[in-house]
Amino acid sequence: MPDRILIYGATGYTGKLVAEAAKAKGFHPILAGRNGAKVRSVAGQYGFESRTLELSDRSALERALRDVDVVLHIAGPFSQTSAPMVDACLKTKTHYLDITGEIDVFEACAARDAEAKAQGVMLLPGCGFDVVPSDCLIAHAKERMPDATSIEVGIAGLNSLSRGTAKTGVESIGKGTMVRRGGKIVPAGKTPVRDFDYLNGNGPTKSVAVGWGDVSTGFHSTGIDDITIYFEATPQMEQMASLGPFMRFVLSTGPVQGFLKRRIDAQPEGPDEAQRAQSQGILVAETRNAAGEMKRSRLTTPDGYTLTAQTALEIVRRVMAGGAKPGFQTPSLAFGSDFIRDFEGCVMDDLNDV
Repeated sequence: MPDRILIYGATGYTGKLVAEAAKAKGFHPILAGRNGAKVRSVAGQYGFESRTLELSDRSALERALRDVDVVLHIAGPFSQTSAPMVDACLKTKTHYLDITGEIDVFEACAARDAEAKAQGVMLLPGCGFDVVPSDCLIAHAKERMPDATSIEVGIAGLNSLSRGTAKTGVESIGKGTMVRRGGKIVPAGKTPVRDFDYLNGNGPTKSVAVGWGDVSTGFHSTGIDDITIYFEATPQMEQMASLGPFMRFVLSTGPVQGFLKRRIDAQPEGPDEAQRAQSQGILVAETRNAAGEMKRSRLTTPDGYTLTAQTALEIVRRVMAGGAKPGFQTPSLAFGSDFIRDFEGCVMDDLNDV
């Protein structure tokens, strides 16, 4: 018999990793998506039930969720797919989880906090690498410095991207780099660039600010008003950071977006098993208070895609075991800053105070 779990979007790169991990962990979810043939193919490999569902068919979506306790939503771009699934989950009193990294989606879910509480539904976007490890690190850093007024986080090791992740990046070109200042999410203007010492003594590494999900969730988790997230710089990222408003506009137009996405489609679906095994995430958080004091903490993790499958399914397990908290949640609000320590290969270190 299937568990009362529905995974929507299990035919993409990350979705297939999650389906494989679900089988290994003894779950029996229902796999769903808009392409029935692809969904049946993935489900058939593991003996899972499958359902063909179009997010645009609201009545069919609601019927499909009436025998489901929790949805793990994996189908991006979440800016287009999240809202109809959240609508259906609130209507059917089904807990909603996803693996988004999109700031607007986090904020849209946060805006429905009261509605979700009234329905007894948990809305927990960001159950993957974005934002479980970084959110837990930010919450831990805030615990170390309760009077922190700002935080900067550097993230290294994300060298191989899936097609879906790359397309999400392409879609965000026109927005520029978003940061949080004075409690509000705003464009950074000129993209911030700075160095991080990711390995504590191995020297500085140039890093470029990005609109990572923690610009939204870090504030909800900690109340810190000023938040900037950086990625270890690649030549492509440095080129993007140097773009002016006109070029961002040009690159965000339909024909150019289509061209860029076709180029992405010509690339491998995502890193293979050997590449994932050799990859490691490194996250460094620096908090500062009004007096100018600073504390640094570091988190090392396995490959981001491998960790996404682990964290998302552990959250599913906890929800199914009665661990859901109604309303909008972040990973650390729902499960505490130490949640990330439960996963093999995740190590948190408090570095020397500066």
